[in-house]
Amino acid sequence: MAQVTSPAPVVPAAEHAGAGAPRQAACSLSALAPRSCAIVQSVGSRTAPLTALERRLLELGFVHGEQVEVLAAAPGGDPFVVRVGSTTLALRRREVQAVWVEPQARHDRDER
Repeated sequence: MAQVTSPAPVVPAAEHAGAGAPRQAACSLSALAPRSCAIVQSVGSRTAPLTALERRLLELGFVHGEQVEVLAAAPGGDPFVVRVGSTTLALRRREVQAVWVEPQARHDRDER
């Protein structure tokens, strides 16, 4: 009997790094250093339903294609201050671990 399958889920680039793509692989937003810029690729795991926190991150603006910048991190790593779009947020690193981003070069206007 043939098994019916749904279309393959989109997997964050970090899960298939080395697949020959010329772009830089995606990583968790929590892995970025202060003054880093990135583009949001996805939120959450593609194999599990979104958690309440992941849904809230989407509501806050962590949607595919949105620019995000890490502004600062406290000495211990928390809070983690990020700007997503035009909104600045202070979040715990564990809260942004589920946000997958593609790191970008900083824009010249930010180098003041």
